[in-house]
Amino acid sequence: MPDTLLQTGPGVLSPEQQQIRDLARQFAEENLRPHAEEWDREAHLPREVVDQLGELGFLGMLIPEEFDGLGLDTTTYLLALEQIAWGDASVAVAMSVHNSLPTQMILSHGTPEQKECWLRPMVRGEMLGSFALSEADAGSDAASLTAQATRTDGGWVLNGSKAWITNGGFGDLVLAMCRTDTSEDRRGSKGIGCFIVPTDADGYVLGKKEDKMGQRASETVGISFHDLFVPDDQVLGDPGMGLIYALQALNGGRLGIAAVATGIATAALEYAVRYADERRQFGTPIRQFQGMQFKLANMATRVEAARALLGRAAAAKDSGDAAATQLASMAKLFASEAAMYVTTEAVQVFGGYGYIKEYPVERLFRDAKVTEIYEGTSEIQRIVIARELYR
Repeated sequence: MPDTLLQTGPGVLSPEQQQIRDLARQFAEENLRPHAEEWDREAHLPREVVDQLGELGFLGMLIPEEFDGLGLDTTTYLLALEQIAWGDASVAVAMSVHNSLPTQMILSHGTPEQKECWLRPMVRGEMLGSFALSEADAGSDAASLTAQATRTDGGWVLNGSKAWITNGGFGDLVLAMCRTDTSEDRRGSKGIGCFIVPTDADGYVLGKKEDKMGQRASETVGISFHDLFVPDDQVLGDPGMGLIYALQALNGGRLGIAAVATGIATAALEYAVRYADERRQFGTPIRQFQGMQFKLANMATRVEAARALLGRAAAAKDSGDAAATQLASMAKLFASEAAMYVTTEAVQVFGGYGYIKEYPVERLFRDAKVTEIYEGTSEIQRIVIARELYR
């Protein structure tokens, strides 16, 4: 069975898109997939993997060439990200967060000096970015966050804690949302600033590294700020608009997670198709049983539908289509639930072997679940989709 099962073929993609997709696939096959099981078991990702992503240009795909990026469109970026997820979802989510959130927020709202200072090393992989919005009591309700930024001479002093931060200790800088106005009438989406915080700053305290079900090589930590000083030149845009900036960036972040989910589902489907051809029961390959054929057909259809919806949403984002927000939520919702469905069915195809860590579908099943949770839960995506119907 070919390794390119259900990958968009020639005639649909431009030559440049095919080349970048194939480069990502080759990198994933040679440098990620052989180590994914070990990294999962050890809950550790070597920093040299980030260096390699930077060298290939995968950490600046959406950044203009004037800042050393590749200046590519969203569709091309997602094609590459899906292939990285096919190799290892933990690497893909680190790449997704970096590309979709901190780099895009600095590009969209940073001063020329901030872009020059931060974007170039981020694009090259010398600095890995992360994003700190959620708190222990402010997840889906992000506007209720309580971490505070207090005005002082020449800058701001940050205090408070953040939860579930991808790349929070492994990375080099965090874009942190903290409340700048605590008056009663400003405890909402405004009155929150976005601060560029290097992870080696005095007062940046790394908390517990979470022991996760899946995507274990991707570091997820709690962080806290203890009288951490941030100079004015590290405030992003208007100090009262940080949450607005973050919510805008999450449209791109949701597309990234949709691509990660599609890559996970594609890998699980390929393993299942191959195993169903190799595994024999009652003297025949199990792929010849109608029950198995229906199962594989349903899995394949969901993977292809997820990829098609992702492509539609990416095109809407690049064209400035008013439906981009709704389509991003649709893509994230459908692809993440497709990934959970396909990996669950893949475990079933493998039977008892699917429940054993020696077989990759067990890890893919665990990796898939969180795609229904981070960057906005499936429930939040349905709220966004329904709300957009009445705009």
